[in-house]
Amino acid sequence: MYSKKKSKKALGNRKIWKATVPAILLAIIFTGIVVGMSYFRKSLFTVMTVPDFQLMDQNGKMISNKDMLGKVYLVEFFYSTCPTICPVMNNNMKFVDREINSPDFGIISVSIDPKRDTPEVLKKYADALGVKNPNWHFLTGDRDYIGKIADEFNIYVGDKEDESESLNHSGMIALVDKNGKIRCRYGTNHTPILYYSGLNYKDAEGKTPQLNGPYHPERQWLVEDIRKLLDE
Repeated sequence: MYSKKKSKKALGNRKIWKATVPAILLAIIFTGIVVGMSYFRKSLFTVMTVPDFQLMDQNGKMISNKDMLGKVYLVEFFYSTCPTICPVMNNNMKFVDREINSPDFGIISVSIDPKRDTPEVLKKYADALGVKNPNWHFLTGDRDYIGKIADEFNIYVGDKEDESESLNHSGMIALVDKNGKIRCRYGTNHTPILYYSGLNYKDAEGKTPQLNGPYHPERQWLVEDIRKLLDE
C-alpha cells in the first residue's frame, strides 16, 4: 500500500516537473532576450569606415584620417562666413570639447568655401571661437575634392556649380572612433541615428530646429557617446 502511494506521489512530482521545466526555460530565454536587447540599445552602432581625406589645417599642416587614428573625433562641414547654422554648430562642438577635455579627442571642421577660407582665415576663425584643443583642425583645400569627401561621408553639401546651393550644407556631425569607424547610438525607435545634429532646438525632444533655441539634446548625446568610445 505504501509503495503504491509513493509511486503515485513520484508520478505526480514528475508531471509537475515536466510542466515546470518549459516555463523555467522560457523565463530564462525571455530574461536573456531582455538583457541582450538592453545591452544592444546601449552599445554604439558601426555605420562604416571613415572615408580617406587629406587637407590643410589652419596652421598650414596637412591632416588626414590616418593622423586621427587613436583619437575619437567629430567631423562637420561648414564655412567661416556662414551667418546661420555654422556658429550654432561650432558653439555646440565647443561645448562638447570643453566637456570631454581629453588629449584623445579631436574635431575636424571642413570648409566648403575654400576660396575664401584660407589657412590664415581659418586660423583667425579658430582664435575668435576660442579653440584651445590642438586636435581641432579647420581644414581647407580643393572644392571638388571636399565635395567628394562630403559625398563619401553621406553628409549633404551643395553643388559648387549651383550658385544658390553651393554654400548650403547639412547640420549633421559624424562621430568617429579610435579605429576610424563612424559610430552612432540607437534612436527611440531602436534604429541607428547614423549622424548627430549640431543644431539647437525649440523643444527638449529635438523635433523643431531653432537657431537660438534653448535646447541642445544631441550635443549631450555626443558627450555621452564620446566618453563611451574613449573608454573602449
